[in-house]
Amino acid sequence: MVNSRVETSAVAVTGGGSSGRSCAGCGRRIADRFLLFSMERYWHTRCLKCSCCHAQLGEIGTTCYSKGGMILCKNDYIRLFGHSGACSACGQSIPASEMVMRAQGNVYHLKCFTCATCRNRLVPGDRFHYVNGTIFCEHDRPGGALLRSHLTPLQGNGMMPDQKVC
Repeated sequence: MVNSRVETSAVAVTGGGSSGRSCAGCGRRIADRFLLFSMERYWHTRCLKCSCCHAQLGEIGTTCYSKGGMILCKNDYIRLFGHSGACSACGQSIPASEMVMRAQGNVYHLKCFTCATCRNRLVPGDRFHYVNGTIFCEHDRPGGALLRSHLTPLQGNGMMPDQKVC
């Protein structure tokens, strides 16, 4: 796909009558007893694989995701793009080629990964507090004994292009 739209597709197993169909993965004729139909194309069961973990998608579920030219299983889609494929701060879509920041399982645009108080952008190596889903820089951390407050240094791999994570 050229744009950042996410395509969710069902993986349907079809039996028999596969003569004349070509596999979208390898390009060869499908002569197998069973074939998969997903994203408006036909696949050998061994060819429809997650771009990251290489799991055969027909064996692990009935849904696959397509974004940025990648075909992904549900686990890798969530790992790369979060639960919604959108920035946890602004709610806008995150293009597959865009670099992101991650914290506590959430994904953010670089420009959106900011302190809730001073609005300064945080970068890898900065220390921050993550309190009840809100990010604070080290200087603006809430005082007192808050339950989910902890100091976390951003790692260098917290900012990466999604396509190169796999």
